[in-house]
Amino acid sequence: MSGSTHDLREEALDYLIALGLNVIFVALVALLLWPLGKTTLALRLTKGYVILWVVTVVTGAVLYWLQRLFRADTHNHYDAYLISNLFHGVLLLAGWSAFAALTVGSFVEGVPLPVAAILWLVGFLSSYVAFTVLTALYPGIIYKVVNGALALISFLVFAVWPASGRAIYGWFFDIF
Repeated sequence: MSGSTHDLREEALDYLIALGLNVIFVALVALLLWPLGKTTLALRLTKGYVILWVVTVVTGAVLYWLQRLFRADTHNHYDAYLISNLFHGVLLLAGWSAFAALTVGSFVEGVPLPVAAILWLVGFLSSYVAFTVLTALYPGIIYKVVNGALALISFLVFAVWPASGRAIYGWFFDIF
């Protein structure tokens, strides 16, 4: 078996694992929120994940094409390659965190504190699950460290300061 075939199989497995985690997470969230009467949150997260996957694949393909065009790869321009991949991941994960924080925020108004805590935990964990989507695309350790920390920290920032999430990403959310 050639090295490239093995790499493609490993990459496909990474995507399947991330997709499986996405599906399992949403199913568990729906089951958890059902008795609380908040299953609509699971549906909104599902829609968000579908959009995240589509945007990730499309923008990842565009970025790959641009990197090829400008010969930004691990051999020629490693710095440009690394920075552009990090920038891509940061934009997508901060966007997801803003979406998750704003979505959860719309569900916590007027609910008891224990229910609000569960909803905020679901949003926080959803940012970790979104991170796994990007980890399938960028499996390197530098991407995992930066993107993992960013996904969770940005969720907390947007949960505390939702106006910033709306200001940065609101135009995109209004499209969908």
